Order: sequence, then C-alpha cells, then structure tokens
Amino acid sequence: MNLLHANDDAGQYPKSYYAATRSNLAPFPQLQEAISADVCIIGAGYTGLSAALHLAQKGLRVAVLEAHRVGFGASGRNGGQVGSGQRQDQDWLENTMGLDAAHRLWDLAQDAKALVRDLIRTHAMPVTFHPGVAHACWSEAEVRHSHAYAAKLAKDYGYDQIEPLDRRAIRKLIGSQAYQGGDLDHGAGHIHPLNFAIGLAKAAKDAGAQIFELSEVLALDKGPQPLVTTAQGQVSCSHVILAANGYLGGLNREVAAKVMPINNFIIATKPLGAQAAQILSQPIAVADTKFVVNYWRLSEDNRLLFGGGESYGYRFPDILKAVSKPMLAVYPQLRDTPIDYAWGGTLAITLNRMPCFTRLAPNILSASGYSGHGVAIATLAGKLLAEASLAPSASFDLMASLPQPRFPGAGGLRWPLLVLAMTWFSLRDKLGL
Repeated sequence: MNLLHANDDAGQYPKSYYAATRSNLAPFPQLQEAISADVCIIGAGYTGLSAALHLAQKGLRVAVLEAHRVGFGASGRNGGQVGSGQRQDQDWLENTMGLDAAHRLWDLAQDAKALVRDLIRTHAMPVTFHPGVAHACWSEAEVRHSHAYAAKLAKDYGYDQIEPLDRRAIRKLIGSQAYQGGDLDHGAGHIHPLNFAIGLAKAAKDAGAQIFELSEVLALDKGPQPLVTTAQGQVSCSHVILAANGYLGGLNREVAAKVMPINNFIIATKPLGAQAAQILSQPIAVADTKFVVNYWRLSEDNRLLFGGGESYGYRFPDILKAVSKPMLAVYPQLRDTPIDYAWGGTLAITLNRMPCFTRLAPNILSASGYSGHGVAIATLAGKLLAEASLAPSASFDLMASLPQPRFPGAGGLRWPLLVLAMTWFSLRDKLGL
C-alpha cells in the first residue's frame, strides 16, 4: 500500500477547511516528456517549493515533480503553527550538540520564522501571520518547567518573547479549565498552511521553476547525471532534492530507515460567532503537553480548528471520533457544536524528533522528518537545500550533523515496532503518567 493513494483521490486536495478556503491556483501540467534540468525536486510541499524558489532565483533550471497537487501533503493539512526553536528544546541541544552548536541551531530556527514572514510579505501572498502561540500544561510540574525554560531562553539566548502564565491566566486565555498554567510565545504565530504552500508555488513559478503535478516519481537512478522517472516522463539533471517527507515511500531506503510516516487529524467546527471569544480570548494558537499533542486555533471566520489523535497504519480511522474526544476533554461546552470538516494527513517523524538532513550522494540531498514542527523549519530546509546544491553550506552541514538513529527493526518489522512504542506513549497520556 502506498501512502500517496491510501486515503485520497488522485490529484485532489482532501475535503478540509483549508482546501475549501484556498487561494485560486490553476493546475500545473503533468510531466509527459523527457526534459533536462539543473535540479530536480521530488515533492511540492514547503521544502520542495522553497528549494525551487531559491534555486530559480539564482537562475538555475528547476523541475519540481509532485504526485498530486502542490501542498497536497502535510504542508496543506497541518495546524498552521509557526513555532519557535527546534523540535527539541535548547537543553537537549546543548547536551547533545554542545553550547556553540545549540546557539547556532536556535539562530537557524529564528531565521526560519523570519523567512516565513518575509516570503509572505515579499511575494504579497494572501496569508496573514497571526502572532502568538500558547503552550498549555496539564500538570504543575510541567508549568514549573515551562516557566524555568522561558527564563533560560531570556537569559541565555536573549529571547524575551515568552510570557509565563499561571492557572488563572491560562484559563482566561483559552477558555478551558483543563490546564494548570503554561506560557504564551509572542514571537511565534500561525497561518493558513495551504495558502502559504500555494503562495510558494506561485512565487517559484514566477521565478522560472517548472512545476509538474500528477507526476509521481517511480524511480530515481543515481549517478553523475541522475535520471528521475515518472509514469509518462523523465528528468535528466545534475542534482536531485528529495522533499517528499512522509510520502517518500521506497524511493530511498537510507532515509526511510530514519524517517517514519504517521497520521494526524484535524476537525473544524461551524463558525462559533460570539462564542469564539469564550474559546480563545486572543487570536492565538495553542498546543498542549500531551505526548500526542492537542493543538488548536480559531480560523479567520471563527471556527475552532482542533487537531489531535494519531494513527500509524495506512488507512485513516474515524477522524471525527478520534478528534472529538480530546477536543471535548478541553472544551466540553462544544459538545453539541456541529463539525463541518474532518481531515487527516501524513507527516513524518524521526526517533529523536529532530529533522533528518542528509547528503545521500554528492549530488543528491534530502531533508524530512520535521516531527510536527515543519511550517518554519521545512521552509528553511528548502533554502538550505538550495544553498547546499550550489556550494558548501555550513548551515546545511550543521543540520546534517544532528544525530539520526535508525528506527529499530528491519524491513517489515520497523512499522510494527513503531506502532507498539507509540501506542505505549499514547496509553501513558490516557493514564496521566
């Protein structure tokens, strides 16, 4: 079973709130001939489209191959949060990489947020960056850690954008009695994720990149002049960038051993009208401290977009059931509120939750495994992949130096072992351990 076709119709966006409110974008053509390019990019999500834009701006001939539509995968289905920092916190990075590298990784993450905002502004995308992401803690111990970490970032990294919240403040902010406190990161934010992907595609096209939809890659032949094959065409090129994330499939076993696809789900209520202010008193996004994270925000027409629940097989479960339960644990007052949209998507995780950057050959680069932290980091990844395709890149090499262990097991055993481990952690959430 191929994840590209397990839950979706060919060339169609899922029936999501994002697809229903997306910017107009005429379909791109299908690759139906043999062409040549300087760089062939596989995947038209944030990573691939950002790489295409930055390469095309340098005058290179770029071909982007997408199996469905631009932004079809996680880039067009996610929670839209543009978070601060890397996926692991700075304590982990300092212990793992050393102080100097940890500071450089923090700076890269800051650059990633700025890049998203700059691209929106520079290319006049119909996308609004809404500032503010709150982190809601279930336990007092998590609150203490949250506040201590905010103090550390201010002291050691000069980042003073995080406001600590006690129990009263978090409950006033998010309209729920479920949490004990947390913080509000004023330097983070949230966007319409699919419209950002569409904006990147338009910008890449305007810069000269060729984008092909309904052009699933079936084979990649390595060598000094790699050959990328689809059902009806081929691209002969000097460099290849793998940017398929959770939909990479069997194109590269080395990446597949370190990057695992999982599924996550979102529902959207009907517009809440005046009730919206009782759910979120400010137009922020929220993520909590569950292992399987609950995350939510209000849409621009005041729907609650609530994400939660995971699955680890090919087929999506009953999404409405999977997400309504955690939503009602946070907002029992929405029990009788109609749900207008329910959709799922496939993202990719790594064992240590840090993204997997790798040079698979002198002329084949890959970045994936953003582990739910991809809006900003994946966009930056595209820029770094573009740089590294042209010349040595210290920033790409730093990301590639992050340790990336393989998932345990081999071949067919890898997925069952992942399911077993993730199910255990999900059970810990339910038991409050």
